[in-house]
Amino acid sequence: MNRRLPIQDVVSAGGVVWRLSSRGALEVVVCGRLADRIWVLPKGTPDPGETMEETALREVREETGLLVKRGDPLEPTEYWFTADGVRFHKRVHHWLMEPIGGDLADHDHEFDEVRWLPFGEAFSLLSYAGERKVLADAARVLGAPL
Repeated sequence: MNRRLPIQDVVSAGGVVWRLSSRGALEVVVCGRLADRIWVLPKGTPDPGETMEETALREVREETGLLVKRGDPLEPTEYWFTADGVRFHKRVHHWLMEPIGGDLADHDHEFDEVRWLPFGEAFSLLSYAGERKVLADAARVLGAPL
């Protein structure tokens, strides 16, 4: 029997948090789960009533410990995955973001490590092609080398 899985659309939002280091290099924040060997950009799911922009700011604050200001939007990414007998179509919205306060040490429990890296190093470390595409888009806009 060939039965089709139900499809559900889902969204999330986050940011490419960047800064100019003391050495003059552009850096970006990445979040890692060491046991899974997964490195990602900060993002998450909207709470009821939140706009995508509000979600992005909240999720970045929670996952990185940083307060940020939102900049220009980046091209959304989308992908498919299956879980619990459902096929999900996910669209992820990202914005450029600059830190205005906070501390990486205050990131939430979802990640073991949150760190600043040069764009090229972060690009190589990111676990998913869609997020590498987002980072490449951000690098192009900011003039950062990959």
